Amino acid sequence: MMLLQPNSRVLLIGDSVTDCGRKRPSGEGAFDGALGNGYASLIDAALTATYPDKAIRVINMGVSGNTVRDLKARWQTDVLDLYPDWLSILIGINDVWDQFTDPWQTGHHVSAEEFALTLEDLIRQVRPDLKGMVLMTPYFLEPDTQEPMRAMMDRYGAIVRELAVRHHALLVDSQAAFDRVLRTLHSMRLAMDRVHLNLAGHMVLTRAFLQRIGYAWEVPSVPAPDVGRDVPA
Repeated sequence: MMLLQPNSRVLLIGDSVTDCGRKRPSGEGAFDGALGNGYASLIDAALTATYPDKAIRVINMGVSGNTVRDLKARWQTDVLDLYPDWLSILIGINDVWDQFTDPWQTGHHVSAEEFALTLEDLIRQVRPDLKGMVLMTPYFLEPDTQEPMRAMMDRYGAIVRELAVRHHALLVDSQAAFDRVLRTLHSMRLAMDRVHLNLAGHMVLTRAFLQRIGYAWEVPSVPAPDVGRDVPA
């Protein structure tokens, strides 16, 4: 059963993987690339096409380059003030990425401990007012789990999994979804830098998200009213 209630406001927040060129200040709407060109737009398209009667409103509040620190700085304006019914969070990629691309800029690094404490604080602020929450693990498109960046990403992903259990959120294991595809495809088929996805990569995320909310491509049809049929006297 699809878990999103009719007329739900579904807010997706995260970094560049969520952002994907969405409209400012608020990424929502049916035209002009308002939701960006990534998984947020694909989720909205799938929900609109399959469940038009539910009138679900998808809002993209991703910002490229964000870490969990950046989410904290804009949490009030970009989450709490928008009163979502459902909230999805995909964060952690830059928290790990920056430690490898800028190893000497330690002031910018977000440790696993800070990541866990900050993300949990943000969840606690909003969880009581939500009908539902989705936590998506960060990922790195590297099948070798011993590769240093993949290993660290898995540690941050484990934090997200623990928080999902603790706060009764739906978990989307993004890394597991990509690992399944990477058994057949090379990572460059989905993302040249193993992070920033092409459309196929975004479809992997979309599929994983939709599965967790109970989305079904085929929904029971409602019989059309019998317009013009003769009514027995």
